[in-house]
Amino acid sequence: MKKSTPENPDRNIVNLLAILVDTNPSQRVIRQNPGHLSQILDAIIAFGNAHLMQKAQNKLAVLSCHHHATDFLYPTPGKQLEVRQIDGQYEAFSLVEKTVKQRLSHIICNAPKLNQSAESLLAGSLSMALCYIARVQRNAQAGTKIQSRILVLTGSNECASQYMTYMNVFFTAQKLGVVLDICALDKSLSLLQQGCDITGGQYLRLTQLDGLLQYLLWVFLPDPSMRQKLVLPPPAKVDYRAACFCHRELIDIGYVCSVCLSIFCKFSPICTTCHTVFKVPGPLPSRPKKKKKT
Repeated sequence: MKKSTPENPDRNIVNLLAILVDTNPSQRVIRQNPGHLSQILDAIIAFGNAHLMQKAQNKLAVLSCHHHATDFLYPTPGKQLEVRQIDGQYEAFSLVEKTVKQRLSHIICNAPKLNQSAESLLAGSLSMALCYIARVQRNAQAGTKIQSRILVLTGSNECASQYMTYMNVFFTAQKLGVVLDICALDKSLSLLQQGCDITGGQYLRLTQLDGLLQYLLWVFLPDPSMRQKLVLPPPAKVDYRAACFCHRELIDIGYVCSVCLSIFCKFSPICTTCHTVFKVPGPLPSRPKKKKKT
């Protein structure tokens, strides 16, 4: 008689990776050289295929963040493309490559033209990625554990007007157990760096695109549980200053609304967020002078 062998517990673990790529043409990286977008896209496709190659149960999602909308590049909401088998190439890898390139080409061609620089909808794109992850976790089979993470590649400056949405996304991801990784392609991003620290993710800033794929495979491909055993770039100091709601600038000391927790750099009798009216503080009482002893 054959002895029954225990099932491998790793087969019930599904690693879901959602890649969010910023395709806004207002980015300085793309504005200086439009060819950089193709370089970033090729690196993302190779990185996503490497994630799928690690394990047959792994899942992948790719989202495009633009200045006007957020769209799924892979998987497509409708019927998938019919890909012919090519000798020496895995069908799933070919499907990812052709679907992402075709969808992104359609989005760029149909995007409204910009007369001036516009901010990227990064906070809303992160919210959409979290909604997709929550749906996958809800529809998972019984006994299947979903380990999810989000990787953001952006060269845009973070906008303080999206501060509240960012904070909601960060703490929602922490509650869902979703790790947030950030790859900054231009300037340092303090708000997104806070999200990495809150969710236990990895933050990396690249000053040039040479070797982008090597950095992605080295820093972001390993599972978060395996990163402790690897020699990765040391974490930078996290700036936890908040952005004021009036000028959208980071401040050290400010005024906080007791109703909606909005932050202001100067006192205002009316909260511009929830329209609560506050009493104007009167002058501080002066202390009586001490009499000199004679």
